[in-house]
Amino acid sequence: MKGFLTKDYKRRVLVVDDELINRELLGAMLSQTFEIAFASNGEEAMASLEEGDYSLILLDLLMPVMDGFAVIERCQEDERLRRIPIIVMTSEKSAEVRSIRMGAADFITKPYDMPEVILARCERIIEMSEDKSIIRSTERDKVSGLYTRGYFFAYLQRRQPALDARMDALVLNIDRFHMINELYGREKGDRVLSHFGQLIAEALPEIRGIACRSDSDTFFVCCKRQDGYEPMIRQMQERLAEASESRGLHIRAGIYSCDDNAADPESWFSRAKGACDRIRGQYGVLTARYDSEQYARTVYHERLIGDVESAIRNRDFVVYYQPKYNIKSDRPTLTSAEALIRWIHPELGFISPGDFIPLFEQNGLIRQVDDYVWHEAASQIKRWRDQYGVTIPVSVNVSRVDVFDPQLEDKLMDIVESCSLRPDDLMPEITESAYSDSADRLIEVVGSLRKSGFKIEMDDFGSGYSSLNMLTEIPFDVLKIDMQFIRRMLIDDKNLRLVKLVMDIAAFLGVPVVAEGVEEKEQLDALKEMGCDIVQGYYFSPPLPADRFEELIRKEYPRPNSADSAEAHHDVNSEK
Repeated sequence: MKGFLTKDYKRRVLVVDDELINRELLGAMLSQTFEIAFASNGEEAMASLEEGDYSLILLDLLMPVMDGFAVIERCQEDERLRRIPIIVMTSEKSAEVRSIRMGAADFITKPYDMPEVILARCERIIEMSEDKSIIRSTERDKVSGLYTRGYFFAYLQRRQPALDARMDALVLNIDRFHMINELYGREKGDRVLSHFGQLIAEALPEIRGIACRSDSDTFFVCCKRQDGYEPMIRQMQERLAEASESRGLHIRAGIYSCDDNAADPESWFSRAKGACDRIRGQYGVLTARYDSEQYARTVYHERLIGDVESAIRNRDFVVYYQPKYNIKSDRPTLTSAEALIRWIHPELGFISPGDFIPLFEQNGLIRQVDDYVWHEAASQIKRWRDQYGVTIPVSVNVSRVDVFDPQLEDKLMDIVESCSLRPDDLMPEITESAYSDSADRLIEVVGSLRKSGFKIEMDDFGSGYSSLNMLTEIPFDVLKIDMQFIRRMLIDDKNLRLVKLVMDIAAFLGVPVVAEGVEEKEQLDALKEMGCDIVQGYYFSPPLPADRFEELIRKEYPRPNSADSAEAHHDVNSEK
């Protein structure tokens, strides 16, 4: 608004009329509300407009030197002056129509016999012009030059009933754009976004579309449906890389066909964005179309992510315990357990760990879930010890995300100490895939945990990342064979030989072996013959809630009559 208001907070109005009496009359009517400047012809008016800013022009049409029509025409040719509303002053009806068509905002009929009406019309026109100016300033994104997100959706909502049913919603994204800002600075990043906005704007006439910058490096386009968008996206990518001198840029697009014209436009772009996100990092793929099943899964995953904190708070996560049996003696004996999490959602019911664990590993929420399981397992070990006089060690998952937590060791130590346990009562299980992510970090973490007294299980050994180098570098205490080998070892000779090989490696390294997924007596007998130490699987028991696991403890370790004697306490951790 700079220049529109005077130091007394009055808006500035230019009165242009060749008759002195008319200028004086209008000045008297308006000077209490506005600061008034005068011009006696069009040339004087243009000179005044060049020197300062005005909120309104009151313009006589019939003047010497330069008439009012010429002033309107000159103002319409200038972007700054075009924003100043003009009220023409005339007594000729035909002139009124012509001036309005040329761009005037309103007219006042001579003679000026109703001061209140003239003042009210001036105030209304100025207010409407300023409202329009505010709207115009929020209409365009300053970086890309495209519409802002708010204006874009407001426009679509208004135009939706009249839109062609065959429309597409496109979400365009620059993959790994944050690296531009990090490597070259925000100024370079803004130039890239500006170039991209220009490229999108150039494409809009051909595809009959409108576009906005939604946020950061994400752009929305609503356009007439095309047969394919790959050529357009590829050309944009090439031109953007050339203009920005950033050859590594990759543009991807998600597409949703807006066949349901009754749906909310924001839902169109939510679905298109889901398709766009699906191909993040796939540099050979430019576009992806919305898939209803994929979208439903995305919505489902978002629901799970949003419910994690309440699930922890309300204890909807339940820890199950699968017993492990030592098979070295004639009679298998209960020796320990593995903690496995289950999610009993109050609305969705049982949620498979296969649905939420990989999801939480991707977004880092697995740390909260693992921490919950660690506390639950440690507390349960203590309850069993206090109630039955026996310590049942429990192995707990330590995910790849946890490995990078600098507080991991302190957290585990705090948990075992708070329950008056020994570190080897709570056994961290680390999958061998963590080795491929960061071997140095894993070696450091495992070494530090073992120094503190924890016994480390290498979980899912043989699932695809194994190397002899890993076996020699990571000082683990227990080797756990992936269940897929166990399930196939009696039907596939190659798998049988691999299981025997793992047994030989473990024997060479001097560590016990746990075989998971044992479901048949033939598997148990074969593993025992090969020298396997411990097994778990449905042959003995599925994972059990804590109260049902207690039945196994009571059966395996009946309490003596003198439960309070020092001899009543048993430590069954044969994996140590």
